Order: sequence, then C-alpha cells, then structure tokens
Amino acid sequence: MKHIFNKGKDSTKPTLLLLHGTGGNELDLLPLAGRIDDKASVLSVRGNVLENGMPRFFRRLAEGVFDEEDLIFRTKELNEFLDEAAEKYSFDRDNIISIGYSNGANIAASLLFHYKNALKGAVLHHPMVPRKGINLPDLSGKFVFIAAGTNDPICSPMESTELQSLLEKANANVELHWENNGHQLTIEEVEVAAQWYQKIQSK
Repeated sequence: MKHIFNKGKDSTKPTLLLLHGTGGNELDLLPLAGRIDDKASVLSVRGNVLENGMPRFFRRLAEGVFDEEDLIFRTKELNEFLDEAAEKYSFDRDNIISIGYSNGANIAASLLFHYKNALKGAVLHHPMVPRKGINLPDLSGKFVFIAAGTNDPICSPMESTELQSLLEKANANVELHWENNGHQLTIEEVEVAAQWYQKIQSK
C-alpha cells in the first residue's frame, strides 16, 4: 500500500496510523499527527480503491452503503500491511493508534470489528458502523475516541451512538465527542482528541 513512514523521536510512543477520507491521500492527516503527538512515529496510508479517481479504503455501492465483501477484503489487506510495516520499520505492532476521518475512520473501525489485536486504540472522526449483525472480538484494554457532528448529513447521530454502543459491548473504553457541525473535520474536535490521547497515555 502506498504510504509514508516518519520515524518519531520517542520509540516508546504509539505509532500513529493515519487513514484519510474519500478523495484524500497520505499527506492529508499529517498535521493532525503533529497535534496529537509530535514525538510519535507516523504511518500514513493511501487507500487502494479508486472511486471516480478518488482514493478510498474500500468500495461502496451508494452513499452510506458499503460493499461488504470488499470491506472485509480491504480490512484484511490493511491488517496484513500493518504486520509487514511493523517488521520493515521496526515499530511495536501492538502499539498502533489509528487516526481516521470519514472513510478512513470506517476502515479503522472495521479493523477493530474484525481483528482483536489490529489496533491498541483509535481516533475516529465521523465514522459509521462498518458492519451490522456480527460478533466483535473482545476489545478489553482498547481505547476509542469518536468525534461526531450533530448535523452530519452523511453519518447520522444515531450511527455514532450505535457504534459507541457496539464497541462498549465488546469491552472497549469509548469516548464520544459531539460538535454542532456537519461532516467536516474541525480543529475543535482535533484538540479534544489530543486531550483524550494525553489522558490515555497516562493510563
């Protein structure tokens, strides 16, 4: 997978996995990583799927309707890529925190839904529930931050609370933060995510 790896100043810190939204690329979220933890290593990945020339992490059939077969395949592909990258760049495979926006947040949530040890934690900006009606692995000890918009036309508030509930039922520690905005990624929610990240680092 096309990606950027920037080695951090402190190898004890988590590696931040950056996952962009539809039409983005591996450069988009680099400023967020700096705000969350400027000493951590960063692995920023570009999605392998193109939708009308726009990179994504998995196909969809329509707005808000995921191609479930492709989602499962791409989630496995990303999980295997993380295994390879950890070996190649010598970072701790068990200490990855993803930061995803929109489509990138959805594939990060899908990693949590499908693979118990894929991520240590996740910052999900405007995610949806990746799959309905499946049993999640035991996510004890995993930390998840969800940033949601009360007026989000793509991801309804019900979707955000359902995702929180599913993750909590799987024993994840979840914090849901609301902004009175739509689907855009705001500096305010990034600042709250940074505070959340500092809090979980001390646990």
